[in-house]
Amino acid sequence: REKLMRGLLIACAKRPITPEKIDGLITSIESELRSSQRNEIKSRDLGDLVLARLATLDDVAYIRFASVYKDFQNVEFSEALKELG
Repeated sequence: REKLMRGLLIACAKRPITPEKIDGLITSIESELRSSQRNEIKSRDLGDLVLARLATLDDVAYIRFASVYKDFQNVEFSEALKELG
């Protein structure tokens, strides 16, 4: 939870997103994971859950998080921007 919070705070820096919204996003992800009753979750699956929520919250935070999470190269970054448009 703490590592995810740090990453989200960085992605959401200087954006109109309160720490409470970020905490709610993490709580929502935790609830979804608990209800799935999976013993393990891959970091890729967790990242996808975060991106799905960020996409509806803030485009800039989404791109920031995705650029680190997906380790974008120039062409991939351009494609991700097109997906948002």
